[in-house]
Amino acid sequence: MNSNLNSLGIDKKPSDTSVVVAMSGGVDSSTVAGLMKKEGYKVIGITLKLYDEGKEVATSKQCCSGQDIMDAKRVAHKLDIKHKILYYQDKFKQGVINNFVESYLKGETPIPCVQCNQTVKFNDLLELSKDLNADALVTGHYVKSVTNNSSTNMYRAIDENRDQSYFLFSTTREQLNYLRFPLGGILKDKTREIAKNLNLNVADKPDSQDICFVPNGNYASVIKKFRPDSFKKGNIKNLEGKVVGVHEGIVNFTIGQRRGIKVSDKEALYVIKIDSKNNEIIIGPKEKLGKDKINLKNINLLGDQCEFDDPIQVKVRSTGKLLDAKVNLKDKKKAEVNLIKPENGISPGQACVFYKKDSYGYKILGGGWII
Repeated sequence: MNSNLNSLGIDKKPSDTSVVVAMSGGVDSSTVAGLMKKEGYKVIGITLKLYDEGKEVATSKQCCSGQDIMDAKRVAHKLDIKHKILYYQDKFKQGVINNFVESYLKGETPIPCVQCNQTVKFNDLLELSKDLNADALVTGHYVKSVTNNSSTNMYRAIDENRDQSYFLFSTTREQLNYLRFPLGGILKDKTREIAKNLNLNVADKPDSQDICFVPNGNYASVIKKFRPDSFKKGNIKNLEGKVVGVHEGIVNFTIGQRRGIKVSDKEALYVIKIDSKNNEIIIGPKEKLGKDKINLKNINLLGDQCEFDDPIQVKVRSTGKLLDAKVNLKDKKKAEVNLIKPENGISPGQACVFYKKDSYGYKILGGGWII
């Protein structure tokens, strides 16, 4: 290993190294900015304004709100670093919100945080960082990166409860070589401790929980705002094709949902399928939810093809556990995943992310979108 490498793995002194820190106004990104400043790097903080929230939207549980932008400004002032606010509302609406709405109308369950990383954050912000001649774009994501022979791989964070690798599966190899994730090797409690030691005003700030443009988790209200025509009544059918109820719009349902179906039966009923073409909801017992085969589109590979010769682990939802699977890479953009054991509630529109354990931990081999 080159002894001249700084803490970011760059062959420069920190004082000669320029970094852009993506500052959301939360404790994680603020701590990263503080660490970079403390270590002597030349730091530029950049905060993105991604949407225009109404009074009913701005809550402390959301990221990227007006309050977050003010918090980021205060942190930057406290640290005495340069700080820029970029207004990306149009880009965000086109790349994330519109996709979110259309995905629900297709009967899918989208993940806007992946699309945000894929478009605005790790595309536009990364290019801007290069335009500013920064040596790296540094973020507060909880993932670990390991660089060998000038190539960087992404690993699950040490703090498994905070790990965000699922949301970053679409990051490209080129982007990984430019990105840095200082928090991937520490626990969240340690992050807050560092923030307190740096005397940052956000040290005790609660973590964001809701999707930034979805007030109080009510995604149906967002869809109604942009596509009020989408709430069309339709049939609820059982697995035999019999009409057993009526729904107020397929956007109100997700695969595996139990509550809110409003159909009584002697056993608990779940949403098994959402048929957007016929505007129908198909329901059935829990044992019919299990699937052992998943087809993927638009896969992003971060691992070598030979790493898929043996069974690996996959994750089919952000809060899910790692599942043993065999992955058949059909071509550069499609894959078939065969789970060793069936899994319930697999939803089109969610991601299936590939993991393989090695001496550094669980390496992310990429992933794709469930169809």
